[in-house]
Amino acid sequence: MKFNLIGKRYLYFLISLVVIIPGIIGLILWGLPLSIDFTGGSMLEVKFESGKLPEPAQVIALYEELGYKDARVQTTSDSSLIIRTRDMDGETNTKMVKEMESRFSDKLTILRFDSVGPSIGQEVTTSAGIAVALAAIGILIYIWFAFRKIPNAHRYGIAAITAMLHDVLVVLGVQTFLSHFLGWEFDSLFLTALLTVIGFSVHDSIVVFDRVRENSGIYRRLPFETVVNHSIIQTLDRSINTTLTVLLTLLAMALFGGVTIRHFVIILLVGIFSGAYSSIFNAAPILVVWENREWNQWFKRKDNTVTNA
Repeated sequence: MKFNLIGKRYLYFLISLVVIIPGIIGLILWGLPLSIDFTGGSMLEVKFESGKLPEPAQVIALYEELGYKDARVQTTSDSSLIIRTRDMDGETNTKMVKEMESRFSDKLTILRFDSVGPSIGQEVTTSAGIAVALAAIGILIYIWFAFRKIPNAHRYGIAAITAMLHDVLVVLGVQTFLSHFLGWEFDSLFLTALLTVIGFSVHDSIVVFDRVRENSGIYRRLPFETVVNHSIIQTLDRSINTTLTVLLTLLAMALFGGVTIRHFVIILLVGIFSGAYSSIFNAAPILVVWENREWNQWFKRKDNTVTNA
């Protein structure tokens, strides 16, 4: 084989673990801060005309005086504050803004105000979990049906789901660090990006699997590992070209698209790159490991004894 990509499959698995494990550790230690889309509450983003922001502690103290003791304040790079509290109506919010203008002697511009009731937030959380679960089940059924005419069709579906879970863990890990160091929350836009990444990951895996299916019929006498390696090489140009096109577009959006969509675009950037990697270097190699039942050799000791003549 000219390029033995499959021969280095355990190196690819190791790279995936090195990327995923820090994210899992961060997720356990710090968790993911949920936005009001899932928890319910109000979010106010205001811009100070002078560009001089008060200390978050001063804003929190003001809210506490007015009966909102759960306020959380985050500063942004464009001289604005994001304030999150329990559910607040529009009239109360207007009074809060006027009080801040009076207290801090500055003119405020309301950039955004969102309010979500607790019951709606709980409903959104439940719906999000159901959406991800149904997507995984639907993908598994579809791939099993599409590959039903070849032996062990279920393996292709499970391999695609495994690669998809790899991408989900990568995205969640990156989001964990972004949340911890930049204060970016798990919101509905993040969920939209995550579902998009799931779709891209599975689509890319199916392209490789479809070529494996075709070549399995053409090269019946070749070992399965050779067929899979040949299939990956045949689809490599297409995968790289498609991924680069998407990544360059997303990079332009991240640089010039504004702050509002930056979180969404960066998550897509990470997820699309991970999806391209997993479809080539995880999904197809899993088929080879399964076909060869290589786990039977993982924990066996090598026989290094020397036979005397």
